[in-house]
Amino acid sequence: MTQQIPSTEPELAGVRNFRDVGGLPTVDGRRVRHGVLFRSGHLAHATEEDAAFLGSLGLHTVFDFRNAADQKLEGPDIELPGVRNVNLPLSDPADGAEFWRMVRDGDLEQLRGMLSDGKAANRMIVSYRMIIQDRTSEHSQVLRSLAEDSVPALMHCAAGKDRAGLSIAVTLLALGVEREAIVADYLESNATHRRYKVHRSGSSSSAYSPEVMELLSPLFDARAEYLSAAFDTIEETWGGVDDYLRQGLGVTPEVRDRLRERLLD
Repeated sequence: MTQQIPSTEPELAGVRNFRDVGGLPTVDGRRVRHGVLFRSGHLAHATEEDAAFLGSLGLHTVFDFRNAADQKLEGPDIELPGVRNVNLPLSDPADGAEFWRMVRDGDLEQLRGMLSDGKAANRMIVSYRMIIQDRTSEHSQVLRSLAEDSVPALMHCAAGKDRAGLSIAVTLLALGVEREAIVADYLESNATHRRYKVHRSGSSSSAYSPEVMELLSPLFDARAEYLSAAFDTIEETWGGVDDYLRQGLGVTPEVRDRLRERLLD
């Protein structure tokens, strides 16, 4: 029996952007069940109290979409007793490694050249499109696992915004959740207490000057245009959600039915 979480969202000290996806409406009048699908940032810095709360959720599986470079930087997830940890990297450690080093270490002139005039937002859009196009086997594995036995489940990446955000969005599309509700849940990552803490080398005020933070902002924002790019990629590549799920991910109507049985009220 699925354990219900408290109606008041917990304040986790070492885990950013945690929330239950329950309650979102589907186009046919149902809702995502509470206590079966969660999302967050990484669990590497979870406190003992955080771990106790996460342990109380009755989780079956934690899906970690970070790559090896992320895990080296932040550390491995804490171990939760009886919970299966599945690592499915949705980005290549070598892809953009130099870029992210520049984000952490670059001076103002370097950041201007790399991120100004819409370049930062465009990088995010390209990344979202690529994950949808190139990570079909990973998204297929997530949906099949959820349909079989992997709930309650928690999905996370580093910030819980992009890779986890896309995986949650794909899952919600498969459940038939209203598009506006998917976008609204995604944008919840912008709340002040959820946002990923930007880490820059150096402690001087110039490392976090208003201009630097403005240049970096598109990388750490959840923007509707990013998720729209993912949806557009589905339409352009497969012609729609049903064909994306069936042809792109190999998710049959039978698997979708089992998914709905497990995750919807």
